[in-house]
Amino acid sequence: SSACLSCFCCSPASAGASRAFAGERPSRAREAKRKNTRCLRTTTSCPRYLSGFGSHFSSEDARCPGALPEGQNSPQKCAYGLYAEQLSGSAFTAPRTENVRSWLYRIRPSVVHQPFKPFQGAPFLRGNNWDEQHPNPNQMRWNPFDVPPTGKETDFVAGLHTVCGAGDVRSRHGLAVHVYLCNKSMENTAFYNSDGDFLIVPQQGSLDITTEFGRLYVSPNEICVIPQGIRFSVAVEGPTRGYILEVYDGHFKLPDLGPIGANGLANPRDFLTPTAWFEDRTVEGFKMVSKFQGALFVATQNHSPFDVVAWHGNYAPYKYDLAKFMVINSVSFDHCDPSIFTVLTCPSNKYGTAIADFVIFPPRWSVQENTFRPPYYHRNCMSEFMGLILGRYEAKEGGFLPGGASLHSIMTPHGPDRKCFEGASNANLKPERIADGTQAFMFESSLSMAVTRWGEETCQKLDARYYECWQALEKKFTI
Repeated sequence: SSACLSCFCCSPASAGASRAFAGERPSRAREAKRKNTRCLRTTTSCPRYLSGFGSHFSSEDARCPGALPEGQNSPQKCAYGLYAEQLSGSAFTAPRTENVRSWLYRIRPSVVHQPFKPFQGAPFLRGNNWDEQHPNPNQMRWNPFDVPPTGKETDFVAGLHTVCGAGDVRSRHGLAVHVYLCNKSMENTAFYNSDGDFLIVPQQGSLDITTEFGRLYVSPNEICVIPQGIRFSVAVEGPTRGYILEVYDGHFKLPDLGPIGANGLANPRDFLTPTAWFEDRTVEGFKMVSKFQGALFVATQNHSPFDVVAWHGNYAPYKYDLAKFMVINSVSFDHCDPSIFTVLTCPSNKYGTAIADFVIFPPRWSVQENTFRPPYYHRNCMSEFMGLILGRYEAKEGGFLPGGASLHSIMTPHGPDRKCFEGASNANLKPERIADGTQAFMFESSLSMAVTRWGEETCQKLDARYYECWQALEKKFTI
C-alpha cells in the first residue's frame, strides 16, 4: 500500500527541514518530523510513495480502479482501452536476481511520436568524447558553480554541464559526472537517458519530478535515481543546482553488508518509489528529448507522455532521504575506510570493485581513542569526486564550499590541510559530534576520469591555488 509522506517529504519547506535534520541527532529529527504534520501542498498534488528497494511493486491511479490486469501482463484488451508496454532494464535472459523490468498500462504507446532530430539545447553536456583536454593529474577543486542569473531562463536539460567522466556509452561501460544549473521548469518537455542511470543529488532548490511511474519531490539532503530509459520532466521553484552521477554499466544496488549483518547503512524500507499518476493531455508540439550515445535528440508528439494509468514491476525511479542513513564507525581506535558510508553502488565485473559508489559523510559521533580522527592522507587506485550539499567538510574548513566540488584522480595524493592536521593532532580525544549541519558526498570510481573543457576552462570555477592548502605542512621528523 502507498503512504502519503507529503507532510515532510514533498512540502516546499522540506529543503530547509532536510538541512536541519542533517545536523541533528536522529531522535530530535524524528520528533521534528512528527510535529510537522500539516501538508503544505494540496492533496491532489501531493505525491504518494511505495516503500522498499528493488521490490516488485504494483500501482494504479485511484481514478481508474482495476486498470492493472490480474494474472497476466498482456491481455487481449486492456481495461479502459489502455495499451500494455514493457520497459526492460536488463536482458530478457539475465539471472532472476539481476532481471529488472516493468509493465506499463498507458493511454498511448511510447512509439507515437515524430522522428528524432539532433538537438543543440544543452551545449555543455558530454558523454562520449573524453579527449578534448590533455590529461591532468593535479588535485582539482571547483568553487560553487554559477546558477543562471535572473533573465537567463534555463531549464534542467539546458542546464546540464558535464564535469568529468570515462568510458564509452556504445560499449555500455563507464560513467559521467554532471552538474545541473537551472532556474526554470521544463514546459511541455520530457527527457530520457538511453545511455544509463542518473543518480541526482540536489544541492540548492527542490526538484518536482514527474515521471511515467508517478511523481517525486526531491529536496537537498535527499537523492533520487532515474533509471535508464524512464521519461521525466523537472519543475523548479527558482535558482536550482545539484550534481548527477551517470553510470553506463548496470544499475545501482545496495552494498553488501558482510559482517555488519542484516541491518545498517541505507535500509531498504527507506527508499520511496512513486505511485501511478497520469494526465490525459493533448499538447501539440510536446518535446521528447533523448540522450543517445552521448548526443541529444528531440522529437515532437501531440500528447503528454505521462499517461501511465497503472504499472507493475521492479524497474522504477526512487528517492532516499540521506538523514535516514544508519552510520557505522569505529568505537575503539583508528579511522575506518570511507566505504562504510556507501549508500549505493554500481558494481563492475571485478568482484568488490565498483564502477561507481555513492558515499556520504553524515553527522555522527566520533569516539576513537589515540587516533587521528579526520580522513587520513591517501593515494588511491580509485578516482574520488566530491561535492558538498551544505555546511563545511571536516578535512578542509575553508575553500570547499556548498555547490562546489573536488576531484582527486587515481594515485593523486590528498588529505587534510595544515589547520585540520594541527587541530586533530592536538585535540582532546573526548567523544564529540562531528559534521553536524553538513553533508558532503563522494562519487568514487575504479575508472580514471577525464575532465571536460567546460570543467577545466569554460566554467572558470577551477581553483588554481588549491595545491597551496598543503604547502604549509611542516617537517616534524626528529630522532
